[in-house]
Amino acid sequence: MKKIEINTSFTAFQSVEELPQDVKSLMEKAIEIRKNAYAPYSKFRVGAALLLDNGKIVLGSNQENAAYPSGLCAERVAIFQSGAIYPDAKIIKMAISAASDTNQTTTPIPPCGSCRQSISEYEFKQNTPIEIYFMGEIGEVFKSDSIKNLLPLSFDKNFL
Repeated sequence: MKKIEINTSFTAFQSVEELPQDVKSLMEKAIEIRKNAYAPYSKFRVGAALLLDNGKIVLGSNQENAAYPSGLCAERVAIFQSGAIYPDAKIIKMAISAASDTNQTTTPIPPCGSCRQSISEYEFKQNTPIEIYFMGEIGEVFKSDSIKNLLPLSFDKNFL
């Protein structure tokens, strides 16, 4: 038997104001698009903004459905849209912001497990890491240099 240790690291910014200008602009788009979320059940709104290598920005917000789990998270809305519209473009950066209608979110909210798997698929497909910035409504912003920090033991097509 052996013990395996997996280490991850993140960069923590105190607020959106501390982000590099290009990331700040991307996060502001994520914050704005989260207002378009359709979240009548969870009251939890998420916005995602992707910067592609062709310079385009693709946005997504969560879209819920009374027939759970038919809804879709903001991250996957944006990722799948980018894949449909710009199939050859690489995702360089992703900004995510989450807010609750019932209480203020002050800690960084990472992507859910399904979104992590979808981000992993695209990172694997494009063979380059995706920088992921995530936050709540206010407060700190965490940066991950790759989905591998959030999903260190990922499942990909090599297992099939």
